Amino acid sequence: MIRIACVGISVMDRLYFVDALPTEGGKYVAQRYTEAGGGPAATAAVAAAKLGAQVDFIGRVGDDDTGTRLLAELAFFGVDTRYTRRCKGANSSQSAIMVDSRGERIIVNYPSSDLRPDAEWLEEIDFSQWDVVLADVRWHQGAMQAFTLARQAGVMTVLDGDVTPQSITGLVALSDHAVFSEPGLARLTGQKRAEAGLKAAQLLTKGQVYVTRGEKGCDWLEQGALHHQPGFSVAVVDTTGAGDVFHGALAFALAVGDSPAEAVRFASGVAALKCTRPGGRAGIPDGDQIRSFLSLCV
Repeated sequence: MIRIACVGISVMDRLYFVDALPTEGGKYVAQRYTEAGGGPAATAAVAAAKLGAQVDFIGRVGDDDTGTRLLAELAFFGVDTRYTRRCKGANSSQSAIMVDSRGERIIVNYPSSDLRPDAEWLEEIDFSQWDVVLADVRWHQGAMQAFTLARQAGVMTVLDGDVTPQSITGLVALSDHAVFSEPGLARLTGQKRAEAGLKAAQLLTKGQVYVTRGEKGCDWLEQGALHHQPGFSVAVVDTTGAGDVFHGALAFALAVGDSPAEAVRFASGVAALKCTRPGGRAGIPDGDQIRSFLSLCV
């Protein structure tokens, strides 16, 4: 069985479904409301687990009710939280998300300042037990420590390179597969065009570099040449968590030995199906569902 560790943040998403996203101040009425676990690494962990991997989530939550619910949901999806630290007297992180009728969203994240950023305690974990270590950039010290230990153990590393206040140059250098959002790549390289940004990012690492572009698909470099996977056409309900799911699915596909092109196509399909249901996790397909979907896409 494929073994994956996902390192980063876990967040409670509070989702408000509205006809249109606000463009000015005022009062608005939501047609629906739901709560679900979120966070880049935590949702990637759920995706990998649903696809059949044995997954550990490594992160921090508070000892509040929200933290209890976050851990319970991860367990429900088959994600092991034995290495997740509960911080005494701390509040967990959460996000307010507004989703419009087209599935587009606005996210306001509150990264709890109660959760200590130190990551020295990761040294107590044997990273050689995993085939892949994936990390988001929202817990910077945790990602750096995890990637350093994974590299020492000869374990593949996959980076979710989104926007963050800190420089992620060091994380990119430690990545075997650095997968950026468009804003994350632009922030890192100062380049607005995907190809120029990827070529600038490639100078920072010996690994593969990719950029996810939402419905436009995914671009990546192989031996200096630009490759492209178009996005799949689905009935979009909610794009929340699509990028996180892509990363978890990509890590899974790379772990089973897929080529970058195969892995990107697989991950793109998983992320597309996620978008057909509300929330970041409800629509994630299992292995049979994604194989069936991809068999129909030529």
